[in-house]
Formats: sequence, structure tokens, C-alpha cells
Amino acid sequence: MACLLTGLREEPVDVTAVVSVSDDGGSSGRLRKDFDIAPPGDIRNCLLALSGQEPLWARLLDYRFRESEMAGHSIGNLLITALTRVTGDFDLAIRELNRLLQVRGRVLPANGGKLTLIAHHHDGTKSTGEKQIARSGKSIERLEARPRVEEPAEDVGRAIEEADLIVFGPGSLFTSVVPPLLIEGIRRRVLESFASKVYIANVMTQPGETDDMTLVDHVDALERHAGEKIIDEVIVHNGNFPEELLQNYTRQGSVPVVDDGELAMRGLRVSIADLIDCGASSARHHSGIIGRIICELALVSAGKPA
Repeated sequence: MACLLTGLREEPVDVTAVVSVSDDGGSSGRLRKDFDIAPPGDIRNCLLALSGQEPLWARLLDYRFRESEMAGHSIGNLLITALTRVTGDFDLAIRELNRLLQVRGRVLPANGGKLTLIAHHHDGTKSTGEKQIARSGKSIERLEARPRVEEPAEDVGRAIEEADLIVFGPGSLFTSVVPPLLIEGIRRRVLESFASKVYIANVMTQPGETDDMTLVDHVDALERHAGEKIIDEVIVHNGNFPEELLQNYTRQGSVPVVDDGELAMRGLRVSIADLIDCGASSARHHSGIIGRIICELALVSAGKPA
């Protein structure tokens, strides 16, 4: 999501990012356990992507310690943790950081407390927590979340209700994109919304999470958790892969997510473009390209000239 938000930062659209808070690994996982707070890492990345502060602020908050007991922690994660203690509330801390960082739009947690994901696999077994889900290497039939959250914060619900365009992805399908739909109030508002709904497909499959899944499988999994067919348009990469990058991913068990024509046969609009950021060290979307595409779709949905 941070990649997309970076591309939208200077575009003439009003952006609200609703971010999953189910991470339980790395620095976020340690802070989640030690301070009993929602994991801050994904929120931090999105705040920095939309921050209107000078670039040095982003470098500072993204700085990660490499030594002592602080190893692995970023300044931004620690700041969110400290601000949660100061304000007494994770939700309030994030909203204050939106103001302090002069965020162009809004970055909001899907919920203000810790959320634990439970994956139900096709073989009848379960995996609990993001780390265990990835390690299981098993295909996922459905997700549930504990504790059960019925309603999001008021501003999250209102943002969905007022949206001209609702975008899913890019991101880890089962551990980033789907989780907000596990909150009933979010799922219900998405279903009731007349906004156009777009899914940005990942460039590659993700080992331990979407192994062997086709583009259609990604969309089906998303809509299965929504409870009905919701996606109007899918954006997918269709271009060259830097050979060395592709080889690195192939060794990890990842393959490109490509359009095979089946979605169009179902009546969905499929937009294909060369989306890869060839200057990046990983197979990720080019923030400028994907940002412009989403901006144009948003303006059209709002009835404004693109």
C-alpha cells in the first residue's frame, strides 16, 4: 500500500488509507508483545508515504537500529509506541501523527487494537498469526480474526461510505488486503457502497501465502471474504521482468501473476500495463505509474475530468 500512496501523494485526490494491524513479526511483533499495542510497522510505512514533511523526516523515522537490544526497531515504530503511551490510545496516536507529519490525506488503522489472524487450510488444519500462516506453506481456504471486531472507528466507516473509488491492494493478499474485510462494519459498508471497486494484483505470487494461485484465484479469495462479487476492475502487470529479478524470485518459488483472459470472460474490466519499478530491488509496482492510474479512475468515478 505504501508504494501506491507514494504515487498518490501529489495527485489531486483525497486519499484515506485503511491499514491492517495484524502483523506479528519483526519489530512490530516485538512491540506488539512487549507493549500490548497494535503493530505499528505497516501504519508507519503508509504515514511516511503520504507525509508532507521534508525527506529527512522520512529517513529519520525509517531509521532502523542494528545493535544492542534496539536492533531491528525503527525510530518510527518506537515513536508510535511512545505516542500511544502518551495519548493512552493507539487510534488517537495515529490520528495525531497524521497531523504532526502533515499527511496529505489520512492513514487510519482498520481497528485500534491487536488483531490475530487464523487461517483455515484446505486440509482441515489451522495456522494462527501471520508468521505461522506464512510458514505453513499450505493453501488458505478462509481467514478469521480474533478478537472479533464488529465496527471500525467512525472516521473509517465514514471514509468508506463517502468514497468514489475503493481500492484493494497491492499487498499480501491474505495478511494485508483481506483482513480489513474481517471487520463486519467495514465489509458491510464495502458491499453497500456504490463506489467503483478496483483490485491491484500483486506482481508475483508470495511464498507461503499465495503459492500456485492464478490471478482469478486472487480475486476469488478476496470476494469470498467479502461475501459476494464486488470487484469491478482488476489492474495487472503486463510487461517485461528484469531477468535477474525474475531469477531471484523463481529461486524463492514465486511466479508472475498474469492475466490469462478468464476475468474478462466473467465480465470484469482488466487493465494491463507495464507496472514494475525496474529500479527497485524487488518486484514491486512503480509508484508513479500506479498512482496515476488510480488517480484517473478516482476522478472518473467522481465525475471529474481525468
